[in-house]
Amino acid sequence: MLIKEFRVTLPLTVEEYQVAQLFSVAEVSKNETGGGEGIEVLKNEPFDNFPLLGGKYSSGQYTYKIYHLASKVPAFIRLLAPKGSLEIHEEAWNAYPYCRTVITNPGWMKEKFFVIVETFHGNDAGFSENAHELPPEKLKQREVIHIDIANDPVTAADYKPSEDPTKFKSEKTGRGPLVGPDWKLKVNPVMTCYKLVTCEFKWFGLQTRIENFIQKSERRLFTTFHRQVFCWMDRWHGLTMEDIRALEDKTKEELDKQRHVGEVRGMRAETD
Repeated sequence: MLIKEFRVTLPLTVEEYQVAQLFSVAEVSKNETGGGEGIEVLKNEPFDNFPLLGGKYSSGQYTYKIYHLASKVPAFIRLLAPKGSLEIHEEAWNAYPYCRTVITNPGWMKEKFFVIVETFHGNDAGFSENAHELPPEKLKQREVIHIDIANDPVTAADYKPSEDPTKFKSEKTGRGPLVGPDWKLKVNPVMTCYKLVTCEFKWFGLQTRIENFIQKSERRLFTTFHRQVFCWMDRWHGLTMEDIRALEDKTKEELDKQRHVGEVRGMRAETD
């Protein structure tokens, strides 16, 4: 089992990020869906009485999605996996500013595989030492990784000039570009996503390799996604939660149509 805490700092308020994140998830979902692969939204509804983070949060929005993934996993997994088994199920309880996401593969790996992503959105520049209130034994296992959306390298396949925080300046807010190694200490407003990722893949001979691949993939995903969140600011800034729910309903319809036509789209697995 590997436990890593990724800290992603952004020049936003915690309130702005709630809209920004949901808008960007909807957009990315469309970019990742087509040719028989992509994202199927089964449920998107309010939940209550589901205690999270020691009971601090218990109500919010529940989503249940299936990711049809074949080309987005490493080649050696595609060779091992039976046909039709590369479906990932994702359940998320979004009790903002806290969110818990559980990723499983019930059709093939069952209880031998899971990824849990717990996110706390904090009103600071990434210096809260135990945002997830972990007990001492978990803190010993946890590795902290700071993600810098402006300066961390991205692959050539993931890079777009329009999604480069060192080049983007928001017309609506005047924020950006993010320049220099210490931009996080200079921006106002500022907030940080504390993303605690726990993954387990019980397969003799492959466990370490796969768990490392998962954590590497999560880092790549978090980096690319949050570069988009920032650089898409003028598209989401000013939207309300009512606007977001309407966008999600429309996106679900588009995904259902898009998944069955065209070519496979979006991010693919890097060779390891």
